[in-house]
Amino acid sequence: MGRQRRLLAVTLTASLQFVGPAAAQDWPTRPVTMVIAFPAGGSTDIFGRIFAPRLSELLGQRVIVENVVGEGAMGGAYRVAKAAPDGYQFVLGHLGTHAQYQTIYKNPLYNAATDFAPVALLAEQPQVLVTRKDLPANDLSEFIAYAKANQATTRYGSAGANSPTYLNCVLLNMAIGVNVTHVPYRGSGPAVQDLIAGRIDYMCAGLAEVKPQIEGNLIKAVAILARNRSQALPNLPSAHEQRLDFETSIWFAFFFPKGTPPPIVQKLNDATIRAMNTPSVQRRLKELGVTLVALERRSPEYLQKFIVSEIDRWAPTIRRANVKAD
Repeated sequence: MGRQRRLLAVTLTASLQFVGPAAAQDWPTRPVTMVIAFPAGGSTDIFGRIFAPRLSELLGQRVIVENVVGEGAMGGAYRVAKAAPDGYQFVLGHLGTHAQYQTIYKNPLYNAATDFAPVALLAEQPQVLVTRKDLPANDLSEFIAYAKANQATTRYGSAGANSPTYLNCVLLNMAIGVNVTHVPYRGSGPAVQDLIAGRIDYMCAGLAEVKPQIEGNLIKAVAILARNRSQALPNLPSAHEQRLDFETSIWFAFFFPKGTPPPIVQKLNDATIRAMNTPSVQRRLKELGVTLVALERRSPEYLQKFIVSEIDRWAPTIRRANVKAD
């Protein structure tokens, strides 16, 4: 029995050493997985797949994008939170996964402020109010009038119950004073397809996921839900320009599991910043209306403080909107 215990102790010691200083210095020695907690085709997925090829080049190992869907969009982040802290899984988190869900869910699967090793805050993306192509409203005032007059039959879609696209529309509906039916989907992609087909009337979507459909005249853009216009759609007035005091955006960030060695965190942070400074990445993000955060906001230390502040900032808004999940 004593020999078995000694062998077990040796095995455990060896298993821990692979994430020690030597392993951290050599990281990565095999492919790394970027977990995305939403289906393919949505803004988070599009954003991650812009970064993955450049990160692969910079790290010298392939960065594999894996869509892990479930548990109210917490499944992907939860898997990373519980993963080995060896640097081979990280999650592309955002406003929902690492701020809003901490209040929306009575018993969230993880603590966004303590169960992760923050890597870098990346970018912010404004939301856009889009409608089916034949909705009889060509600007925000006409949309508000239509929604108020047709509350009993109007339907809006989202990437899923309690997703940021859902909460953004809840807040918009509160701001304009309407109560309409919500239709949840398994990701923004299916919701956009039903918007094109006319099965729902409007969405509060990430600009990246609907820009091609807007430009293709498949759906109608009513307003950028921001203070200023987006360079990606310069002819589309903002909500503020159209006399509605309302704005919302979604941010994106990378996170490792808690306990990931600081040298590995720093290596991914360095590679991420280099990717953010790559002209081809910048050009693609600009086309989608995504704004990279300023240099002073890109450190792990900044992201840690930012997450705590975002959880606190959104909590009263979510409670006021009475948005809850099981």
